[in-house]
Order: sequence, then C-alpha cells, then structure tokens
Amino acid sequence: MTYVVTDNCIMCKYTDCVEVCPVDCFYEGENTLVIHPDECIDCGVCEPECPADAIRPDTEPDMEQWVEFNRKYSELWPVITRKKEPMPGYEEMDGQSGKLAKYFSEAPGEGD
Repeated sequence: MTYVVTDNCIMCKYTDCVEVCPVDCFYEGENTLVIHPDECIDCGVCEPECPADAIRPDTEPDMEQWVEFNRKYSELWPVITRKKEPMPGYEEMDGQSGKLAKYFSEAPGEGD
C-alpha cells in the first residue's frame, strides 16, 4: 500500500503533510503536491494532516490513475520538506470538483 495525492490538492496546496513525512517523499508542482509511491513507507501520518482530504490510500477504489499521476510528477518535480503558505484563494478552491481538468499545471514548484 502507498498513499497518493488526489485532485483535491490542486489550487489549494496545503503543505501541512510534508512536515510530518518521515521519509520526505512529497514533491511540489506549481499548484499541487504529489507523493512518490516507491518512497512512501505507508505510515499514514500525512493523511489526517491534509485539510483538503486530498491524501488517500491506494487501496481505495479507482486509485490506480492517482498512483501513476503521483509517480510521474514526483520524478519531475522538486522535493518539498517544509511547510509553506497555501495558494492564494485556497479557501474558494477547497472542495471544488473537477480541478484536474480545469486547473492542473505540469510546471514544477520551487521545492525546498
């Protein structure tokens, strides 16, 4: 099992999760985070830290696409280990549906 970030993170990008990760397996894109599924040790400490409920175990239904999404971008984006402010406007974006198609950016974030 591994944990993955889903589209609930897009345009919110809370980073509470990265501070509690014991193996630094989070990677930062311009407007979202991902978890490298091969680096995640399945400890689960990140899941309850996410205010947007964007972190899910891969054992839930229909998570295969998110495992591959997280794998792809974790190999392209820089690692992030420190908490940062969420994105501007995150309050309005939190909980919106369809954010992957509407807002996702492939551009990398700043990382640490």
